[in-house]
Amino acid sequence: MKKTVLLVTAGLGLIAACTRVPITGRSQLNLIPESQMQSMALQEYKTFLTENKAVSPTVSKDAEMVKRVGNRIANAVTRYMTEHKLGNEVANYQWEFNLVNNKEVNAWCMPGGKVVVYTGLLPVTQNETALSCVMGHEIAHAIARHGNERMSQGLIAQGIQVAGAVALNRNPQAQNIFLQSFGVGGNLGLSAFSRQNELEADHLGLIFMAMAGYNPQEAVPFWQRMANTGGQKPPELLSTHPSDARRVAQLQQLMPEAMKYYQPVK
Repeated sequence: MKKTVLLVTAGLGLIAACTRVPITGRSQLNLIPESQMQSMALQEYKTFLTENKAVSPTVSKDAEMVKRVGNRIANAVTRYMTEHKLGNEVANYQWEFNLVNNKEVNAWCMPGGKVVVYTGLLPVTQNETALSCVMGHEIAHAIARHGNERMSQGLIAQGIQVAGAVALNRNPQAQNIFLQSFGVGGNLGLSAFSRQNELEADHLGLIFMAMAGYNPQEAVPFWQRMANTGGQKPPELLSTHPSDARRVAQLQQLMPEAMKYYQPVK
């Protein structure tokens, strides 16, 4: 009887932790309180910036562009969430946008709105609109709470219990799962998420850039340029990323939806 009660309680907890991703409506499991995720993210973000100096926007037009694009998207996303009665999901976000000197072609966004773009990405983006595509994609990971989803899956796999606002940052095993969920210590950002997460972030990111007044049609040539930056890639089933062809095909399919949100900034 006791075992049955425990199973029922656990089941109710899982049901309570099920949420839906904005725009796509996909059901997902998020076991960790968002406040806890943001606390852990802030700790890692501060550590990262002590080891990787951010480029000042007062001396770099590229750094200023990163902040400008980030703020436009953040404002558009916040407005959308508020209008759809989801404002509480981003109410505690403290948005920050930084450019760091790093040759990797990468960018990332942590829970709570901490966004970093690497200088190695800029030769591929080539323009502000393409940069908005990447930043929209990364912000989408945070809005969709993909990190929480990935970490929840990891906690279940490792048998780690989550109860309320448990201090997971004091649990070494949980902390390691957090780092793995966001790719910290390896290729931070894009490499951390599943194919499903990546395609969903493409979907949301396309709409987010359009909401911010950036032409979503620029996403297709950008990802085509991204496809040409690497060498030989493994088949899609052996990779955590969707194939380049699949990614571009989905973007083209979603373009009519994204264009409904697009109003050029005058």
